[in-house]
Amino acid sequence: QVQLVESGGGSVQTGGSLRLSCVASGYISSLYCMAWFRQAPGQERERVAILYRDRTTIYKDSVKGRFTISKDNAKNTLYLQMNSLKPEDTAMYYCAAPAQNALCSLSSWGQGTQVTVSS
Repeated sequence: QVQLVESGGGSVQTGGSLRLSCVASGYISSLYCMAWFRQAPGQERERVAILYRDRTTIYKDSVKGRFTISKDNAKNTLYLQMNSLKPEDTAMYYCAAPAQNALCSLSSWGQGTQVTVSS
C-alpha cells in the first residue's frame, strides 16, 4: 500500500494559481497511473485529472486548459498545477494511486488538501 501526502492547498482569489503536490512513500515510476480527485461539500467525489505511465493525460472538461497534471519520478511526487482558478474549483483535493504492478485500480489515497477560491 502506497502512502500519499498532499500539500499546497490554500485560499486564493478568482484567477489565481496553486500548485498541489503529492509525495508518495515508494517509487511511482512503475505505477500504471496516478490521479487527482476533488470533493466539494455535499457533492460526490469527481476525478480531476489522471496521468498514465506513458505520460498521457485525461482531464475533467471544466479544467482543461487550466490544470496540468505531472510527476517527478526522482522525487516520487505527483503535481497538479492549477491556473485561472474559479470558485467552482473550491473543494478538498486528493491524490490517488494503484498498487505496484497493478493496473489503474486506485487503492491508495491521501488525506487531502483544501483549495478555496473566492472573488
